Amino acid sequence: MGDRVITTLACGDCKNKNYFFARGKKKDYKVETKKFCKACKKSTAHKEVK
Repeated sequence: MGDRVITTLACGDCKNKNYFFARGKKKDYKVETKKFCKACKKSTAHKEVK
């Protein structure tokens, strides 16, 4: 079976950790997507954090 890792996405503006998802362990880049932040009340860029 493939190794999966639970990662966290944090808002780029307020640094609030909003989203969790699983991805493959062998990725060497960090995920960045545009998601809705409840604290900011707008869509902002969310980056992967530890």
